[in-house]
This record gives sequence, C-alpha cells and structure tokens, in this order.
Amino acid sequence: MKFSVCLSTGFEGVMYPIPFAGPEDFVAQAKLCERLGYDSVWGNDHITTQDYVKDLFPGKPPNFYEPLITLAAIAGATTKIGLGTALLVLPMREPVYLAKQALTLDHMSNGRFMLGVGLGAYREEFLAWGGNRVKSARRGDIMDEGLQALMLLLNEPEASMEGKYAGFKGVQMFPKARRQPFPLYVGGHNVEAVERAARVGQGWLPGWRPWNELAERIVLLKRRAAEHGRDPAQVEVAPQFSVTVGKTPEAAEKRYMASGLVAHRQSLAYTGRDLSQQVTANLVGSPELLREKVGKLAEIGVDHCCALMFPADTVAEMNDQVQWFAEDVINKVSA
Repeated sequence: MKFSVCLSTGFEGVMYPIPFAGPEDFVAQAKLCERLGYDSVWGNDHITTQDYVKDLFPGKPPNFYEPLITLAAIAGATTKIGLGTALLVLPMREPVYLAKQALTLDHMSNGRFMLGVGLGAYREEFLAWGGNRVKSARRGDIMDEGLQALMLLLNEPEASMEGKYAGFKGVQMFPKARRQPFPLYVGGHNVEAVERAARVGQGWLPGWRPWNELAERIVLLKRRAAEHGRDPAQVEVAPQFSVTVGKTPEAAEKRYMASGLVAHRQSLAYTGRDLSQQVTANLVGSPELLREKVGKLAEIGVDHCCALMFPADTVAEMNDQVQWFAEDVINKVSA
C-alpha cells in the first residue's frame, strides 16, 4: 500500500483557514513527507473562489497556488519523493501546452511527476474562467477530448487531432517522458470516470465513497480495463481520503467534525455522497482503528491511499497529523 499527501495549493477556505500556507510551507511539507517515507505529494487545482467559500469568508478571498509551478519548485528541493496533481482540472487546460508542461516537469524531476486530471468539482469556477464561450459546454465532453489529446501528444512521435474543443496538427512533442507509460491518473467517482480510467489511465483517483460502493467500482474498473485489452493490474486504484488521527476514535471524530472540511463535504453533497458515512468511510480514528481501516481497504483492492487530506487550523497542526499518521499507521502496517 502506498500513502501520499495533498498539499494545500488550492484548499484555503475550502478546508483550511484564510490565510493558511505559503510557498515556503509547501517546500517544507514536501521535505517532511520525503523524510517520513510518503510515496508522493500532490497539489490540487483551483482558479477562483467558490460561491460557498465567499459566503463563509466574506471579503477574504483565499490564496490559490498553481500546482504545476508549485511542484516544479518542490522538485528542485527534493530528491526522491513523487510529485502529482490531484486533480488538475482538464476542461480548463489547453492540452498542447499542458502536455509540454507535464513532460518538462517529468524531466526536471527525473521522472517523478504524475499527472492526475479530473472534471472539476465546481461548475461555477468553470463558468467564471470560460465566460460565455463555455456556458452551454458539457465538461465531460471537453474532458474526453482532452484525454484523447493527451494520449496522442504524450505518446505519438507526431500528433494531430481535430475535435470540437481541441485541435492541433503535426505536433512533435519531445522529449517524451522518462517513465513509460506516462503516469496519467484519471479522477472522478462516477461510472463515466471509471470508464475513462479503465480506457486510458495508469491510475484511478476518485474521492472517498462508501466502501461498498468503492469495492463495486474497483471490480468494474478491473473488468472494463480487461475488456479494453489492458492488464487490470496496471491501473492503480488510488482513492483520496481525509485523515484525522486522535488518541481515541471519539476524539478523532470530534476533531474532524469541527474542521472546515465538513462544509466542503456539504458543498459537494450534489455528487451523491452519503455524508452520514464521511467519518466511517475516511481515515478518521485512533491509530489502531486506522490500521484496521487500511487493512480493509487493501482487501477490497486499494493500492494507494492517494493525496491524503489532513484538515487542520495551522500548518504546524497539519504537519503534526502528517507525522503522527506516518509513525503510528504507515510504519506499523508496512512492518
């Protein structure tokens, strides 16, 4: 089982207070995670303030940092920890330059970069970015074209495509990635997202779900990958959970429910998550309970507890949780 940490590049207001972390904190946290033995650190992607965050923090816009640039800075300050995006909003990215950025970061980090892409949780952010030209657009269609474009650009010696949203001709995109196949992770928990990951992903990176549903979709992912002629074992199952460690399960739950993450969960209730399970279906509990939960996740086919989110009120508190989880959970389940 792998474990990795999500940095707060786009989580101010969403999960953390405003202000929270700055550039020096991202680099320091990545170094801490490298020392503690985490597999990787990941950055998430937001451009502008969500409506519910504006209501929670009137007159206090959050600071959002572009994840690829943040990860490039971290690459220069670390030596072995992996670097990923969880998730880059693909419908808001131009695929030719995104491919160039991804391949450049792959080489600048000596093959440590993983590109996780998704639809984006908030359509309001998509509309604010795109204005009238995207008002009637379906993000899923843009996502599918973006994935098709990335597969061509990352893999073909010369790539051409003429789609509704993406088009290019005779593009020679070099150097190709040091790691082959390129580690492209596809986010999203619905069946459409599972299908995308089964078709082209080296990893599936959904948000948390009730574990019976997660188990069912892992089975679907493996079956569909095989039906696409792929080796199902080559598609890493890498869901993203929240982590809150406490001395007792009750203390951990109390701390989690008092965090800013609960409002974020409520803002995403439209996705069909059963919020009554947000404690049981995430890594919330005492170290003993969390080790038990990790064992159950491994049994249903989870390969990687990816881009773990650690709700906290300060960077120091987040770092304490990151260290506690590493020392009393990861180290003991890996022993």
